[in-house]
Amino acid sequence: MKIDILTLFPEMFVSPFNASIIKRARERNLIEINTINIRDYSRNKHHTVDDTPFGGGAGMVMMPEPLFECFDHLKEMRGGQLGRVIMMCPQGQPFTQEYAKELAREEHLVLVCGHYEGIDERVRENLITDEISIGDYVLTGGELPAMVVVDAVSRMIPGVLGEAASAEEDSFYHGLLEYPHYTKPREYRGLAVPDILLSGHHENIRRWRRRQSLLRTLERRPELLKGVELSKEDKKVLRELLELLQGLEL
Repeated sequence: MKIDILTLFPEMFVSPFNASIIKRARERNLIEINTINIRDYSRNKHHTVDDTPFGGGAGMVMMPEPLFECFDHLKEMRGGQLGRVIMMCPQGQPFTQEYAKELAREEHLVLVCGHYEGIDERVRENLITDEISIGDYVLTGGELPAMVVVDAVSRMIPGVLGEAASAEEDSFYHGLLEYPHYTKPREYRGLAVPDILLSGHHENIRRWRRRQSLLRTLERRPELLKGVELSKEDKKVLRELLELLQGLEL
């Protein structure tokens, strides 16, 4: 996958994308990440990219010219074709695991990082295909949300993680929160690993993990259960858990 990131601060991406899983994926040519400085396409001597809004109001707005010029260069660089063009925006569609899976099927993504009070609406109307929000809060710019999107999408690309099962067992992959994990030593400061995980009985371990996943989701994010396809076994377990939790409340 090729990912082009249009930003005013390309230096912000150096450290996050040169460490851990993303670094290894880049070295293996599973993903290509290219940052483009929007200021390079400003035609004035001060390389300004923002101006006061028409109609008045506080703050500054990113001008259309540098972004349109930047896209012209990007199209030329990519052979005239661009993939999904995504703007990081608090008004955008909430970013979810399903959205990450969808984007991971693309061959090329363009991420646009806004700043100031926003971007000239002509950019949004003519260049953008998607708008993404990573949460209901305000950040200084679109760089941090872009990093989140790249990280989440990269994990879904075949070969990026060591084992395909690693991604599939992550929280939210199947709509539920992940079950608890344990490793050596089996006992530490009087705190023991659950016996079921030491039993070697794979089916019992699978059932325990699924039960724990359902329990965590029920306790912490019950609204997620509405969007999950539950088996008969899952529904039975949930009824048992609800009865147990209601009993504890009494």
